[in-house]
Amino acid sequence: MNNEMLDAWIKEYVHAWRSNDPESIAALFTEDAMYAYNPWEEPLKGRKEIVADWLREPDHPDSWQADYRPMLIQGNRALVTGLTRYADGKTYSNLFVIDFDDEGRCHAFTEWYMRHPKPKPQDG
Repeated sequence: MNNEMLDAWIKEYVHAWRSNDPESIAALFTEDAMYAYNPWEEPLKGRKEIVADWLREPDHPDSWQADYRPMLIQGNRALVTGLTRYADGKTYSNLFVIDFDDEGRCHAFTEWYMRHPKPKPQDG
């Protein structure tokens, strides 16, 4: 894994999320990939389960914005950091821990996210 490969994977991840296209989602992951929306729950197991779960309650393409960037690459493991903003006002800081195979497909994905507090009303 290198910066160019990781940048390309991140762009494809965002494209797959926005398009809700099963083939685009599947192309990101190995057949036996594991995907955890957070580190304390049982991960999804296998490409088919990941695709099905992504499509179970898809986000409307215009309901969010995402800005993710590589933070660290060590061998085939990468850390990605970013920000996700939803149209309803919710904002999350994200950290992805991603293990890749030698072809650049994700084998294991764990997301850590923190919701930003609601803005406080300004004193008038």
